[in-house]
Amino acid sequence: MNIKEIFTSKFGPEGDIREYFSPGRVNLIGEHTDYNGGHVFPCALTIGTAGAARKRDDRKIRFYSENLSGQGVIEASLDDLTNHKEYDWANYPLGVVWAFFEKGHPIDSGFDMAVNGNIPNGSGLSSSASLEVLTGTILTDLFGIKDLTPVDLALYGQYSENNFNGCNCGIMDQFAVAMGKKDCAIFLDTADLSYEYADIKLPDAKIVITNSKVKHSLVDSAYNDRRNESAAALKDLQTVLDIKTLGDIDEETFDKNASVIKDEIARKRGKHAVYENQRTIKAVKALKENDIETFGKLMNASHVSLRDDYEVSCPEVDVLVEEAWKIPGVIGSRITGGGFGGCTVSIVKNESVDDFKEKILSTYKDKCGIDAEIYVVDIGDGARRI
Repeated sequence: MNIKEIFTSKFGPEGDIREYFSPGRVNLIGEHTDYNGGHVFPCALTIGTAGAARKRDDRKIRFYSENLSGQGVIEASLDDLTNHKEYDWANYPLGVVWAFFEKGHPIDSGFDMAVNGNIPNGSGLSSSASLEVLTGTILTDLFGIKDLTPVDLALYGQYSENNFNGCNCGIMDQFAVAMGKKDCAIFLDTADLSYEYADIKLPDAKIVITNSKVKHSLVDSAYNDRRNESAAALKDLQTVLDIKTLGDIDEETFDKNASVIKDEIARKRGKHAVYENQRTIKAVKALKENDIETFGKLMNASHVSLRDDYEVSCPEVDVLVEEAWKIPGVIGSRITGGGFGGCTVSIVKNESVDDFKEKILSTYKDKCGIDAEIYVVDIGDGARRI
């Protein structure tokens, strides 16, 4: 069934039913830099979340997910925009409704909304951000809100995830979902939201995502701890440096002043944030110069730093990355997303993709006892009405 058929099967066929799409995203490099004032380099994918919605003439909001069909229709109200555990996944779209009210864009009636996504849950490809930006896109269209840009919708999504759902995420995921552009990645400076699109020219290679099938929930993980540890590193550095974020300094400046960071763990977190930001800047420069080999080496170094300094990898993901590094034709491979499971992203030469799939799937099954999933992905546009 397509999304309109799913909608009508739950909510009926009458009225002005509108359809939308919001992508997932993968980050090529620049991990855990987005809340540290650094650069990121994500792209939107052609996989994502389809949505259909229709206005109501009362105050009810009804949500249905075909991916979680066993939960049935979840009903909320404009008169009680609070997070309820029993709403489960629907707290993400409800949080965006709440954010619209908080930011001075209240909606005047309820609505019905059905979704169906092909982003694997818990994979680290931003199913939550996809759903948040989808909801923002629906609200602006259904209720004729003209003065919000895609960047605003990204910020509203982040605001709702931070304050309604309790995950202190940065802006990257929502920004990539809202602002995606076909065949381009977004070089985003998270300190001031300045950005540029960079063409991803890979005539001889593919972007390959491997899902470890180890699920994580950032809200319940050490994500917020990492943010606090990075903040502690920044605070100590600010006693000797005039900086606003860890993204303001290069590796040499960090190394000269690292001893002022009192806590050893915070020092490691700070090192990752600084070095990863510089890696991202170098990686985009290499890409512009068609130096894909250097880009790959920087991806590999990113994984080592995320594993050792930021400690957001896990044994299963490390197996995927280390096995990928052994395969001829793999230009680079690293963990992507918040961490603690999820996916790896690899750039693989065209002639090696089949070999990559075969070796990774069999070795991972042997070593971890888990059947991984592999997706060869295309870069697509951001959230939109269809």
